[in-house]
Amino acid sequence: MTVSASEGSVCIIAEAGVNHDGDVRKACALIDAAVAAGADIVKFQSFVVDAVVTPAAPKAAYQVASTAPDESLHAMLTRLQLTPTEFTTIADHCRAQGIEFLATAFDAESLALICSLGIRRLKVPSGEITNVPYLRAIAAHRLPVLLSTGMSTLAEVSGAVGLLREAGVARDQITVLHCTSAYPTPMADVNLRAMTTMGAQLGLPIGYSDHTPGWEVSVAAVALGAIVIEKHLTLNRHDPGPDHAASLEPAEFAAMVRAVRNVTAALGDGVKAPQPSEVETAQVSRRSITASTAIRAGEILTPDNITTRRPGTGISPLLWDEVIGSRASRDFHPGEAIDFPGEVIENPRGMIGT
Repeated sequence: MTVSASEGSVCIIAEAGVNHDGDVRKACALIDAAVAAGADIVKFQSFVVDAVVTPAAPKAAYQVASTAPDESLHAMLTRLQLTPTEFTTIADHCRAQGIEFLATAFDAESLALICSLGIRRLKVPSGEITNVPYLRAIAAHRLPVLLSTGMSTLAEVSGAVGLLREAGVARDQITVLHCTSAYPTPMADVNLRAMTTMGAQLGLPIGYSDHTPGWEVSVAAVALGAIVIEKHLTLNRHDPGPDHAASLEPAEFAAMVRAVRNVTAALGDGVKAPQPSEVETAQVSRRSITASTAIRAGEILTPDNITTRRPGTGISPLLWDEVIGSRASRDFHPGEAIDFPGEVIENPRGMIGT
C-alpha cells in the first residue's frame, strides 16, 4: 500500500485526536497547524461514548493525572465528543486546506460517519486489535488499514492481520504501526527494534505511532524503515486534557517534519556510488600518475621516475601496475601527468584514466 504523500517519502500523520477539547474551532486550528507544519494527514477520534465505555469504566493513570480527578471516564469522553455536523465541518476544512482528513472510529456508528465523509484509509487503534467484530467491520469497507499495535504481542498482531485479510483486506493494503501505549512513553519502553521484527515476520510495511517526549524516536524509526509516522499535535502542551502532555506543539511538530524529510532524503537508494556533489571533490582529492623526474620518450616507466599526485584528472593510480614497465609515449616534465599512447585506457575495476 502506498501511504506516503509521494513516492519514496514518509507519510506523517498529525494526531489531533481529542486535543480540540470538544471545540470544533480548536479542531480547525489544529488542522491549520498541521498544514503549516508540513504534515500529510491530520487525524481525529470519533466515538459515541455509550457505545465505547460503561459509566463505571475507569480512567487510565495518565488520564487521571491530566484531567479533573473527580471526572469519570464517561464524563470526560462526553465532554470531548464531537457531533456528526462538527465532523463534517472538520472534513470540509481539511479539504479546503489541502490536507487529508482521517479519524479513528471506535464504534460502528462512528465508522459509518467517517466513511461517509470520504476518508481514504482506516486506522485501527491499539485498544481494538483484539476486537474481532470491530476488525471485521473495518475490513468490510475495503479501505487501506493502518493497524496500531500498542500493548500487543506479535501473535496478537499476526492474528489481527490474518482476520483483516480473511475479511477482505488485501495484504498490500495493511501497514502495521509499532506503538507503546503509555502517555508519554518512557524511552526504555519504546523497543523500536520490535517494529522491524514485525515487518520482517509479517512481511508488511511498517510505521511508528510515537508517544515519547520530543521527536527523536520518530526520526530513528524512519532510519529503521518506517514509512508512516504518527505523532500527537497540540496547540498548547500545558492545556488540561488526556493527550496534551504527550503531544508536540506546532513549532516542535514542524521541526520533526523537517528532520523526517531530511533523514528520508539522506537514506537514498542504497547503491554505493559517487554522488553528483562528490564529482568535483573526487577530481581534486584523488591522485593521478605523474612523472617524478624528467622522462624521455621511449623510456621505461618505473617507481623511480613516476609517482602519484593530485589532482585526479589523469590516469588513476589503480592502473599503476599496468603503467609500470611500459614505455613513455613522449617526453614528460617532472610533475606532469602521465598518459598512454593512443586511445584512453579504461580501467577494468570501474575507474577511468585519461
